[in-house]
Amino acid sequence: MVLQPVDRSAHYRERRRRQRRRRRVRRLGALLVIAAVVVPVGAYVARSTGDGKSAAIEPAAAADQPAAKQNPLAPRPAPLEMRGVHVTMALASLPGKLEEYFSMQGLNTVELDLKDENGEIAWPLAAVPLAKQIGAARPYYRPKQAALLARRHGVYLIGRIVCFEDPVLAAAMPARAVQRGDGSVWRNHAGLGWADPYNRANWEYLVDLAVAAAKSGFDEIQFDYVRFPTDGDISDMVFPSRDDTPMGWTIAEFLHYASKRLKPLGVRISADVFGLAATRNLGIGQFPRRMARYLDVIYPMVYPSHYVPGEYGIDDPNAVPGQVVAASLADFKKQLAGTKTKIIPWLQDFSYGSTYTADDVKVQIDAARRAGSPGFLLWNAAGIYTEEALTYTPE
Repeated sequence: MVLQPVDRSAHYRERRRRQRRRRRVRRLGALLVIAAVVVPVGAYVARSTGDGKSAAIEPAAAADQPAAKQNPLAPRPAPLEMRGVHVTMALASLPGKLEEYFSMQGLNTVELDLKDENGEIAWPLAAVPLAKQIGAARPYYRPKQAALLARRHGVYLIGRIVCFEDPVLAAAMPARAVQRGDGSVWRNHAGLGWADPYNRANWEYLVDLAVAAAKSGFDEIQFDYVRFPTDGDISDMVFPSRDDTPMGWTIAEFLHYASKRLKPLGVRISADVFGLAATRNLGIGQFPRRMARYLDVIYPMVYPSHYVPGEYGIDDPNAVPGQVVAASLADFKKQLAGTKTKIIPWLQDFSYGSTYTADDVKVQIDAARRAGSPGFLLWNAAGIYTEEALTYTPE
């Protein structure tokens, strides 16, 4: 066999040829990857901005939408330090009144009635047909307009739902009401009927309203009267839907049900409780630690005028409002230790038993701050508030 002459540069030419081939393969692979990405994106753009045949916006792309296209009524975070007031639906119905509240100096939160102690609901809504059926729906205000107005003023909006004191439902549907032993509707000392807290249909009614409010732009849903009755002939009460569940677990289970339906909407959930609920069992089903499992905030109603002489060892609680607030919040801190639930008190801004001054409101605010509460809400059923308290900063 005759050997071919050896070409000393052939090895290098072959190596360069292989390198060029590898580069071409890599470039082709890159082009294929780009094509795989661009084609679906182009198809997505065609679906979402095309000729009227668009599909719904995909959830993963929602965050990339321009701000103007995002939901303007989505729930917002709570203020770091809440400074708020309660507003009734009747006041909200007055022209310009909500604007007046939202413009108050120092205020960053308004708690607005969705359903009140009289069983009325603030607006007719298709999502809760029962409200119209029983005559509870009233045209006090438009929730979305109220929510948008709150946003323009940078005000956090809480919707208050009075739960089980409900004279409208009790009168219209006695089978779902707390009854007397003779089968008639039970009423408290004020003549108001109550919905049976054991009745799951009553739960659904309340939470349907809460869901509608959350979708209308309320940042937080606050459940009030989330308890069993306290005044009236309680020995004659009959609960038609009663089961073996104790009162204390019934209230917690209602809040659990509410949280399962509301949490997916991003709205915060809270409840009002008596100021003594963390001090002892009041026999109304309010156990703050059980309730806290399902709540972002608990609002103790620590109105000094509502405590009897001798409570917390204080002869005249109404005369030393700061001491009362401090004692009550200390018990709540112990009860809720280790939980993530915040404690924000309702403070008294009304006169009852004695004339309340701006200084009386301020000492309550001081006590709440010393207790570590991230803010406060002021209560006055007439809607008249001490404005300097909202801007008050301790020295």
